[in-house]
Amino acid sequence: MTEVQQQIEIQPLKPAVQPVNLLGLDRAAMEDFFTGIGEKKFRATQLMKWIHQQGVVDFQQMNNLSKDLRTQLAEHACIKNLEVAKDQLSIDGTRKWLLRLPDGNHIEAVFIPEDDRGTLCVSSQVGCALDCSFCSTGRQGFNRNLSTAEIISQVWLAAHLLEEEKKPGRKITNVVMMGMGEPLLNFDNTVQAVRIMMDDFAYGLSKRRVTVSTAGVVPAMDRLGDVIDMRLAVSLHATNDALRNELVPVNKKYPLKELMAACRRFINKQNTRSRITFEYVMLEGVNDRPEHARELIKLLKGIPTLMNLIPFNPFEGSGYRAPSRNAVSRFSDILHKAGMTTVVRKTRGDDIDAACGQLAGKIEDKSRRHRRFAEPRFGMEQ
Repeated sequence: MTEVQQQIEIQPLKPAVQPVNLLGLDRAAMEDFFTGIGEKKFRATQLMKWIHQQGVVDFQQMNNLSKDLRTQLAEHACIKNLEVAKDQLSIDGTRKWLLRLPDGNHIEAVFIPEDDRGTLCVSSQVGCALDCSFCSTGRQGFNRNLSTAEIISQVWLAAHLLEEEKKPGRKITNVVMMGMGEPLLNFDNTVQAVRIMMDDFAYGLSKRRVTVSTAGVVPAMDRLGDVIDMRLAVSLHATNDALRNELVPVNKKYPLKELMAACRRFINKQNTRSRITFEYVMLEGVNDRPEHARELIKLLKGIPTLMNLIPFNPFEGSGYRAPSRNAVSRFSDILHKAGMTTVVRKTRGDDIDAACGQLAGKIEDKSRRHRRFAEPRFGMEQ
C-alpha cells in the first residue's frame, strides 16, 4: 500500500457539502444565507424577485448581480425544481401535474380555474400520515414530509407553466394546502412555504388567499395561530365522535370537543374578520342525512364559519358512494336556514382524477397502510 493509500484509509474523505436550494428559503432565511457568505441582506430581495417573479433559475442571467457574486452562488447554492412527469388538462379547464421527486416518489398538484379566481391545490407530504377512510391519498400510505423547496416548487412550476398558456384567467390567485398530506404534521416547512407565498417579493398572495387545511391536529393548530395570520380549513366530515373516529381516525386523539375549542382559540388569535372553512365530504347513507345537518349547526355554534359541502368523488375500491342531488340540496338548505354560509363544491377535474380526495401520486409506502384495505372498513361495501 502506498503512502497516499494509507492516508486515505486513515482519513476518510469528508462528504461533499450539498448546495443550498434557494427555492425553499423565505426572506429571513435568504438574508441569513447572504450574510453567511459575506454579502448584504438586500441581496435576498433581489434573488427572491429573480426566482419567484421572473422565473430565472440560472445565476448567470441575474444581471444586477456582480460576476463574482454569480460565481459564488453557483458554487454554494442552486435553484432546483421538481420534474414534471405528467401534465393533464381536464375538459373543464382543471390542470393536474404529476411531479417526480429526487427520490423517485411522485406527488400531485392541481390548478382549478373559476370565474373570479384561480386556485392551486398544493401537496405537503408524500402520501399522507393520516388514515381517512374515504381519501384516495390516505389509501396510498405515507413516505415522508416534503421540504419547503418541494412545496414551493409546485407553486413555481404551476405559475410559470400557466403563464406559458397565454390565456386570460389562467393565473394563480389563491393557494390551498389541501393536496396530498396533512400540512400541520409538516409544520415548519409548511409555515416557511406559506411565508414565501405571501411575500411581496415572491408571489405576493394576500393572507386571505392562502389556506392551510388540517384534519384536526390540535397542538399544531394552536401553534399556527401563534406564528402566522392566515386562513385555516378544517376537514370535519362528521358531526359526532363515533362517526368521526371511523372516518377521520385522528379524532381518537383529538376528539370534537377539543377540536372545536382549538378552532375558537385560532379565531381569537386572528383579526375580527376571520372565519374558519369547514370541509365536509358527503357520503351516501353515512353522513348525509338531515339529522347530521342539525348536529352540524349545533356543533359549530358561535364559530365564524364557511361550510364547504363536497359530494364524494368516487375512486376505484373506495366502497363509498356519492350522495344524491336531493340529499345534498336538503342538507344545504337546512344549514342555510340556520344562517350558516354554505357552498356546495362543484366537482372539478374528475375526468383526470384531480377532484377533492382523488389525488394519489406514486409513492413508496413506508407505513404499509395499503395492506389494511384488503378487508372492508367502516362504510365500505361488503
